[in-house]
Amino acid sequence: MERTMGFVGLLWLTLLFATPELGYARERRRNYYGAEIGRLRDYAHGIRGTVYAIDETTMFIKGFSYDGTAPDAFFWIGDSQRPSPEGDIVPYPENYPGRDPPVLKAYNNTDVILRLPQGKRIRDIKWLSVWCRRFTVDFGDIAIPPNLDIPKPRILPEFSRLAHGLRSGNISILDSKTIYIPNLHYDGAGPDAYFWVGTGSEPNIMGTKVPNEIGSLTKLRGYQGEDIEIVLPGNLTVFDIDWLSVWCVQYKHNFGHVMIPKDLDVPPALGQTKITPPWWYNPTSNSPPIGGMPGSSGQELTNCKELLQGRVQVQWEVMGEDVWIRVSGRIREDQYVAFGLSGREGKAQMEGGDVVVVGYDKRKKKFMAEDYYMSDLAQCDGRKGVCPDEKIGGKNDVILIDGGRKNGITTVTYKRPLRTNEPEKDRIIPEDGETSVIAAIGQLNDRAEANAHSHGDTTVEDIRIDFTSRNVHECINSLYNIPDDPEDNLIPWPPATIMDENNFTARIGPTGGKRGYSKITGQPSWGIAWYINDLLIPEITVERGQTYTFIVEGGNDSANPARYHPLYITDSPEGGFGQKTKDEQKNEKVFAGLRYSPNNEPEPTAAGRYCEWAHKTVDMSFESSTFENYFETLRLECHSGEPAKLIWTVTQDTPDLVYYQCYSHKNLGWKINVRDSGYSSRHGTSDTAATATNFLTTVLISLYVLLR
Repeated sequence: MERTMGFVGLLWLTLLFATPELGYARERRRNYYGAEIGRLRDYAHGIRGTVYAIDETTMFIKGFSYDGTAPDAFFWIGDSQRPSPEGDIVPYPENYPGRDPPVLKAYNNTDVILRLPQGKRIRDIKWLSVWCRRFTVDFGDIAIPPNLDIPKPRILPEFSRLAHGLRSGNISILDSKTIYIPNLHYDGAGPDAYFWVGTGSEPNIMGTKVPNEIGSLTKLRGYQGEDIEIVLPGNLTVFDIDWLSVWCVQYKHNFGHVMIPKDLDVPPALGQTKITPPWWYNPTSNSPPIGGMPGSSGQELTNCKELLQGRVQVQWEVMGEDVWIRVSGRIREDQYVAFGLSGREGKAQMEGGDVVVVGYDKRKKKFMAEDYYMSDLAQCDGRKGVCPDEKIGGKNDVILIDGGRKNGITTVTYKRPLRTNEPEKDRIIPEDGETSVIAAIGQLNDRAEANAHSHGDTTVEDIRIDFTSRNVHECINSLYNIPDDPEDNLIPWPPATIMDENNFTARIGPTGGKRGYSKITGQPSWGIAWYINDLLIPEITVERGQTYTFIVEGGNDSANPARYHPLYITDSPEGGFGQKTKDEQKNEKVFAGLRYSPNNEPEPTAAGRYCEWAHKTVDMSFESSTFENYFETLRLECHSGEPAKLIWTVTQDTPDLVYYQCYSHKNLGWKINVRDSGYSSRHGTSDTAATATNFLTTVLISLYVLLR
């Protein structure tokens, strides 16, 4: 009895002291986002978020915030010492089905997964920035430490071979929930077998079922050398288990297993691991459909990649001297998808490209796959241009396998030789290593030939594929239509006007989304604009011979370009005198706000402290039917310092139309209408007379009606 109580007491003490540590470890793993890089620095537009490295090509931002008001802002990476125009866009959302990478919209404490562009790795970059490409401004950034310890997949041994022909290649832990099993063999004869995980020194009955590669918990089928990925269910992670087994529940028998080490430093499971279902996958069925899916040919292709922001999906597999390719595209029936080799290695170049055009030929009422060579970016004239090989004396080396169309997606499978006997028209597909590829979507003409594609419907970045690779899983099945943007139908605010004023305050504020600056001016905006007398870019009327004073609070820190906006008066409708070339400056006439140094260098004169009408929360322009409603959602934030003063006497030779603009940036201001002296009084008299005339007319009509 004493021995028993001693054992129980020892066990109780062990649990008492061990449980907090175990609980802390598990809690830490639940909040595991990868290797922490640090917090984004905020320079403008309310940038917030903590950045982590998930794996070598993927980053995670926990709690990302940005007000969404800049016109050309992107996630931006580079290898220079600090953020600069020499960088690359990291598209987000990655699977956005637009024509170009979308500019960033407003985000409020949003978790963001960033996949670096093709060929880029975290170890190759020095910073991540929220960057305005149009105006070359860094809104917020973080430096990447050179010695960052980045999580990476872990390779384990193969399954032990105990029963039913179970064997595999070396198993990999891709992330904390995803397990990759290559070359899996199993005869499928177990009566009640499943993937099974648990704790302990070996597989046992106290385990948990793991869904198969298509997410089903039906008993395992047979596998003949297939490569699959499985995902641990619920909140279970690889940190919670000691082994993975193929286990027969009914007979409590282990067919084979692999042990899971405790010292794993694998990426977190945040949705970054892309699992491509088998070509035949149907979520309502556990077996392949007879004959395969439309356009599938019944042939499984193990590699998959998405192009054109998810509107095109390409699968491939080398078989002998040929490569089988399946192209799926979200296109209309009268459109085509072109896919093939770029005309220049290391660059997305259409000219000189060797592509296959797939689509539906309405004349012949069948799907097609045609070999094209693009000697020139012009319509084919029978000798050169974008031409089918057969039309310019060549041969169609592509063999159509089959095609189909379902739910707005056209899918065509074909094969082509790795190398042909037409080197002047067909590029050789390398049998080892990557090559640059291109893709485009366009209109088919009446002859079912490819017409020119539109801007944005072609690849612009260098995308590389190793056609001899296996198990490239870079598809997330984002073939869906571009959703309508409700902001396209917003009613713009009426333009504001200022007359009969000689004194103005000039501050910075937001542009009002699609109701404000862009609708008023027809020009792109940077996300900020001038607020004159607390009105968004009002149209001002002045008179020749009069003197006007602008109290300017646009910022005077030239080292912070996001908050340096000297005011000046110019004949340029875009402004930005300071960023123009000498020749461009000579062609612009400036009326106020500029002087020249003894070295004949231009200098702005109206750069005062920084005052900004900032959002109290996020941009509410969508919800604000009037500017007055919108203005109530803003608050004034001013830095310390003194405002600047711009005094302008309008001369007789001033043109009828000039502009108030920002010296250092383009498209922040708007119009100043210049009138002759005395215009205001004459204009007021004219209005009074017109009003009196209208009133008299109304009275006479009323009397006439009453007297009838």
